[in-house]
Amino acid sequence: MNTEQRHEIQNKQKGIVKNLNDQFIRQIIIDWNKIEKHSYLRKIPALCGLDRLEFTRPVTFFVGENGSGKSTLLEAIAVAYGFNPEGGTRNYNFSTYDSHSGLHEAITIAKGYRRARGGYFLRAESFYNVATKEEDYADADHPSEHYHEKSHGESFLALAQKRLNPDGVYIFDEPEAALSPQRQLTLLMEICNCAKSGSQFIIVSHSPILLSIPGAEILTFDDGIVHPCTYEETDSYQITKMFIDNREQILQRLL
Repeated sequence: MNTEQRHEIQNKQKGIVKNLNDQFIRQIIIDWNKIEKHSYLRKIPALCGLDRLEFTRPVTFFVGENGSGKSTLLEAIAVAYGFNPEGGTRNYNFSTYDSHSGLHEAITIAKGYRRARGGYFLRAESFYNVATKEEDYADADHPSEHYHEKSHGESFLALAQKRLNPDGVYIFDEPEAALSPQRQLTLLMEICNCAKSGSQFIIVSHSPILLSIPGAEILTFDDGIVHPCTYEETDSYQITKMFIDNREQILQRLL
């Protein structure tokens, strides 16, 4: 425990600190001197102007158009925190294909005074590999959940329901990818209950259902800078609402 963390705990006990940031990942700091001069990372507008980012709420969403840098940053945070690049718990250590950027090497994570009791990094695109490794890691004390025997959506939800526990750090990249709207509502409830029990979530999502979680902070990567926005300002909400309200007119124009 460093000096800053000790002071925060002492001040909290004395009632001095108000609105103390008690998230496990309080802030990330990016040292661009550690990024190669010609790296593609410097060409992503929302990232190249980002030096630090603070997390103050139990649930934080990254939103934005494809290619805006949100998954790249999420992945870097996960790896810098100690998760396997392809996903899993912090105990997972395998690699089928190294596709992650070197951004994690430039990230310093400022951690809170609490110690996480668990966590999980969930990536939609590499879930098959993680499900396979889960079987390899299984033993008598930790039996496999046999995710491959379930549908993609069922295995996604089963994993979330098994892995979401109090006081954990959960980093999800598009968890809605395999879920029906009804299952997304179930995941929403799971996330809310877990967040109320002291866990922290950082999630990349395009789902207007998940993005509606009360009290969540939404950070958009559009417009060339990472900045907060409201639920109603997200493209996911606006485009979905526009389509539902004007389905026939939009289809007529498109087709």
